Amino acid sequence: MTWTGRGEVSAREAEVLEALAARMSNAQIAHRLHISVRTVESHVSSLLRKYGVADRRALAALAERAGSAERPPDGRLTGLPAARTSFVGRERERESVLAAFETSRLVTLLGPGGVGKTRLAAVTAEAAAASFPSGGAFVDLVPVSGGFVAQAVATALDVTERPRQPLDDALAERIGRGRSLLVLDNCEHLLDEVAGFVERVLDLCPGTRILVTSRARLGVPGERTIPVTPLPAAPEAERLFLERAVAADPDFSADPALVAELCARLDGMPLAIELAAARSASLGADGLLAALDDVLRLLVGGRGSDERHRSLRTVIGWSHDLLGDDERALFRRLAVFAGGFDLDAAVAVTPGGDRSSVADVLGRLVDKSLVVHRRGRPSRWRLLQTVRAFAADRLVDSGEEAEIRGRHLDWAAAAATALESRLAGEWQGGGWRDDFDAVADDLRAALSAAPPGRAAAHRLARALGHLTYARRFLTESLRHNLEAADRAPAPREAALDLRNAADGAHAVASSGHESFELLLASAERARAGGDGAARAIALASAVITANRFSAGFSAEIPHEDLCDLLDEAVHAGGDDDPAVRAVLTAAAAWNARAEKMNPDPVLARDAVRAARATGDPVLLSAALDAVSAAETTAGRLREAHRVTQERFALLAAMPRHDPRAAPELVDTFTMASTYAVATGNLDIALRTARAAMDDDLLGHHSYLSAATLILPLVLAGEFAEALRHAAAVWDGWQRAGSPTSGWLSPAVAAIALTHALVGDEHGFRFWRARAVQVAGQARNHASFATFADARAAVHLGWHGDAEHLVELAFTDFPQGRYQSYARAAGAELAVASGLPDAGRRVSVAAEGNENDWAAACLARAAGRLHGDADALQDSVERWERVGARFERACTLLLLPARAAEGRAELATLGCPAPAGVG
Repeated sequence: MTWTGRGEVSAREAEVLEALAARMSNAQIAHRLHISVRTVESHVSSLLRKYGVADRRALAALAERAGSAERPPDGRLTGLPAARTSFVGRERERESVLAAFETSRLVTLLGPGGVGKTRLAAVTAEAAAASFPSGGAFVDLVPVSGGFVAQAVATALDVTERPRQPLDDALAERIGRGRSLLVLDNCEHLLDEVAGFVERVLDLCPGTRILVTSRARLGVPGERTIPVTPLPAAPEAERLFLERAVAADPDFSADPALVAELCARLDGMPLAIELAAARSASLGADGLLAALDDVLRLLVGGRGSDERHRSLRTVIGWSHDLLGDDERALFRRLAVFAGGFDLDAAVAVTPGGDRSSVADVLGRLVDKSLVVHRRGRPSRWRLLQTVRAFAADRLVDSGEEAEIRGRHLDWAAAAATALESRLAGEWQGGGWRDDFDAVADDLRAALSAAPPGRAAAHRLARALGHLTYARRFLTESLRHNLEAADRAPAPREAALDLRNAADGAHAVASSGHESFELLLASAERARAGGDGAARAIALASAVITANRFSAGFSAEIPHEDLCDLLDEAVHAGGDDDPAVRAVLTAAAAWNARAEKMNPDPVLARDAVRAARATGDPVLLSAALDAVSAAETTAGRLREAHRVTQERFALLAAMPRHDPRAAPELVDTFTMASTYAVATGNLDIALRTARAAMDDDLLGHHSYLSAATLILPLVLAGEFAEALRHAAAVWDGWQRAGSPTSGWLSPAVAAIALTHALVGDEHGFRFWRARAVQVAGQARNHASFATFADARAAVHLGWHGDAEHLVELAFTDFPQGRYQSYARAAGAELAVASGLPDAGRRVSVAAEGNENDWAAACLARAAGRLHGDADALQDSVERWERVGARFERACTLLLLPARAAEGRAELATLGCPAPAGVG
């Protein structure tokens, strides 16, 4: 484990962190590193300060993650604006901010537009970066519309939304990993939204510091404000003017007294000084002063903040008045862009313009500091916030605002459609993502401002629904698809938009109820549009959803109602279409019985044949799930596992950018790992879980995917890695609001078991209580918790409650995919405790068992019961095939000739021998 944080953590401190991850005491660390306890205490205090956490326990949790896939980033601040010119002055303000971070978690740079807050924030953030080893981001909020602050921050940090984890929670998970710095620039138009976002981050991420620039306070408790005032006339303002004037005209020179007077008349406002300096090449210092004299004369009477802002706008107006007609026209039209724009975009909002003429005028506006040029491929330009506000006023005054905004909407729809067309071909390369991020704020702004009835607005909303799903802003995608349905020019179009929303809803939440309702709405719009095939598919899909994903419904849909819906689907028409036939057949399979999630096996295989005929991997995966569910109900877990592996193989052929694939992507990853664990195929379970962690929809090392990985890790005896994920899973669950999560409880119970198997009884009880807290009243996965209790009792020699625990282990659990584990461990506990019915328990557990891990455990139990060395040797070989090192070592201890080998293996794993053995 190496935490360097740009040199912030010393080599010795990194060693202390590693020891903390192993939960060593100060005395143990001192002995290990051959240093004094006092020195250890000093290092711990230093690390608490550097990582911004409250106590040793939190630091240990961070240290655990440092050695795993959850390790913090290397201190990089993304999004820092590249300096185009030198930074002049502001040393005092910069030091004030750095000092404020020692006591305040939220610092706001407060001042009027054009005073230099953004540049000061960027320079300060760069200076502070080494103190924030978990990195962070600089986020420009100028182009961001209301409701999209979280997306702006997520884009800067490369964070995406995931199923069962909204974007805010994913952001808190990323930002909360250690000491991070977040800079939110230009917040004044989003004060309430930014304030809410900041409060949430500060509450959930104790190591985070936030630097804000704004013209007004956020009003958040604990906010520390630092005023940013104009530059003093001497020497900072004059130095700024001279540097910018020389940049415009290398031969520029002027009387220092004249420069001082000029800067004083401009109130020391950096933007005003830069605009004036840009004219120095054509006017000279004398001409500048004379030209500005008239326009500023009315403002001489006062120099408060309001007057300074008026003087800045006056200087912008003066600079604007010196433009030619073509320059003024393009300048005001560029105000429609919320963020940056390329040449094609500028041409699109210019009536009668062409690339050559627009490029020429753009260059002249850049020379006059009214437009900022950002080099790249392609080149991009933007207007500074204060300048853009002035240009927007001129656009309103011109009388052409409606036309230009209409052109902006048409450009946005065309740009979004072009990006959408690239998704299939560029999905793996990801080049489209950067291009989308560059224009996303403008696409959103254009849609928000679009009047009703514009066909371009519908195209834009639909394309944004697709693009934001592909970009993994899942909730935003759902909103855009719903808006597309509202803006649809015809019922058939609305039906498709609602179907897209229904598909995407599966990725937003685990509940299928919202998807069910959207499918019914889609069917109604298809009926109004006379599209029988679309109506049949929507109704049949609603029936499938109500049966297949019923666990997420607040109340079950009555079977009689679903039968009526299926009958409507059958009679809607379009059954000559292979896709319609496939969905109708699947719906019939799922709805054949009144019990949910219990499809008819014969009809399920008919659905698979119908789906294969379409060549559609999405339809085939859904049909195969019906087969695996039917096999599970029949107790044939191996066949269910095999079928699920076929589903897993289909993932590569699915259109991962399309919401239509969302239900299959989410479900297949989960079930492939679940069935692999259920049958004891730990190698497949580990590979599947790791693939889920690497998946851009489910993973990126979220606590959700880490929880899936923990089960096979514990069963395989990879305890160190499992424990490294434990803190991340618990922290992520808490940041998500601590929802009752039956699906998560097995992972937490597995962590409890790990503590028991490494000899930590306190840790077992602590995490076992957490598993109960996570599960709430849900019992869907109680079989694994019971297994953990029984296996811990065997290992630790807890026989006092064995009879009750064994009885519980042989209960028929709902969704008992882990029941074979519970029964195998219960049978071994009966043997170890000397219960009189131990032999019967071993026999009952072996009946129909389809779990390789359980089979190895039962072979060991039989060997212990009968003193059968051959059965014990068989158990060892089974553990080897399963890949369970720890269990193999424990079994070797029961074979006198191989006990030393078992002790050596346990020592390598850092685990004690089972109670009463070895």
